[in-house]
Amino acid sequence: MAEPAASVNRALLRAEFAALYIGAPLAIALFMPGHLLFGALALFSLAGLALLWFTGGFDWRGLVYGWGRLPWLEILGMILVTTALGAAILWFSRPGAIFSMARQRPEFLLVIWSLYPILSALPQELIFRPLFFHRYGAILPRGQAAIALNAAVFSFAHLMYWSWIVAALTLVGGWFFARAYLKFGFPAAWALHAVAGNALFTVGMGVYFYSGNVVRPF
Repeated sequence: MAEPAASVNRALLRAEFAALYIGAPLAIALFMPGHLLFGALALFSLAGLALLWFTGGFDWRGLVYGWGRLPWLEILGMILVTTALGAAILWFSRPGAIFSMARQRPEFLLVIWSLYPILSALPQELIFRPLFFHRYGAILPRGQAAIALNAAVFSFAHLMYWSWIVAALTLVGGWFFARAYLKFGFPAAWALHAVAGNALFTVGMGVYFYSGNVVRPF
């Protein structure tokens, strides 16, 4: 796990970490309209890239190299397990939604498959994997605890959906994405996130993960 330059004050890093990974998601969940989600993701991605640049010591080639190390069995497993789990959740909660988009609007599903990896999975991975582990490496716990913390803040970032189902799925998914990033590199984490999201939307879990369906509990 890479650590930021020693000149970066750890107290400031902790404050910055809390603002970025706790304060920002909380503010988004409480106040931001759902239609501004992708704009906010783009803004956070640019801010994350800027922070990586100012931190120094980050190997930018890691964002584009490593496609030859993709864990294909894990990717296939992610697709199968996510699809099965999503179908099981919908069977008990909203059975009419199972594969509803695939049945009713297959052309729109193709649009999601094309755009989700770039517009959603990519900016999220930049913020929650390279930025998290590189810039804040000096203040993170060691080993599996760092992966668990990463999964926890990734789940918390989805508070805006106000759903325990979303929280649980993103907690588990975040653990696998973080593990893949540290073991195989950024392309593997991005690929796993992309196929997981596309599988969820394919099976019909967009009823939980579509920001337009969000209803705040207050």
